[in-house]
Amino acid sequence: MIPIKKLFGPKLNFDSKIVTITIVSTLLLMIDSYHRIFEYKYFDRLILYLIIPLIIIIFIYRENPKEYGFTLGDWKAGLIFTLAGISLMAPVIWFLGKNDPSMTEYYNTQLDGLPWATFIDLIGWEFFFRGWILFGFARKFGPEAIWLQAVPFALVHIGKPEIETLSTIFGGFVFGWIAWRTRSFVYPFIIHWFISSFIIFVAAGGVLG
Repeated sequence: MIPIKKLFGPKLNFDSKIVTITIVSTLLLMIDSYHRIFEYKYFDRLILYLIIPLIIIIFIYRENPKEYGFTLGDWKAGLIFTLAGISLMAPVIWFLGKNDPSMTEYYNTQLDGLPWATFIDLIGWEFFFRGWILFGFARKFGPEAIWLQAVPFALVHIGKPEIETLSTIFGGFVFGWIAWRTRSFVYPFIIHWFISSFIIFVAAGGVLG
């Protein structure tokens, strides 16, 4: 017979925080997909993606949220990246919003509540990916965490317009890099907030359309 120790191989030593982040983040994404807690989905996401990770960081990990990008970080670099990102993306969004029917079809009912609906929706979303997952994984995997957080970010876009979804693995990396460089999730959040709000505005036929 094969000895038990040989059968199961060497002992596996897992990092408890990596395990927690992996399991909890996966479950939160699934809960968001299958359930609705409040009338408006963006309040669900505020709880799932901002409040719950912060509770874990503060009360279970007993750490400062600043270590997970909950800070202004390098605000001078952040301001430059934010202005550059908005300037580069605005004409792209305008073109796609006006010329891609899938964008209009998907976003034409989402104009109500702008820009605060997208603000509430995305502040938790960005902290989840570019704060909790990015900086949590970075302790173990270093800069590879920038790519690691981009994968689930891209996958949760499945169901949105194809051209948008295909771009998210690259957009997720760029957002992650900005957070990594500035040590803050704030600047990718502002850029993402602009992108989301503006594409809804254009595709749904806002007053400028």
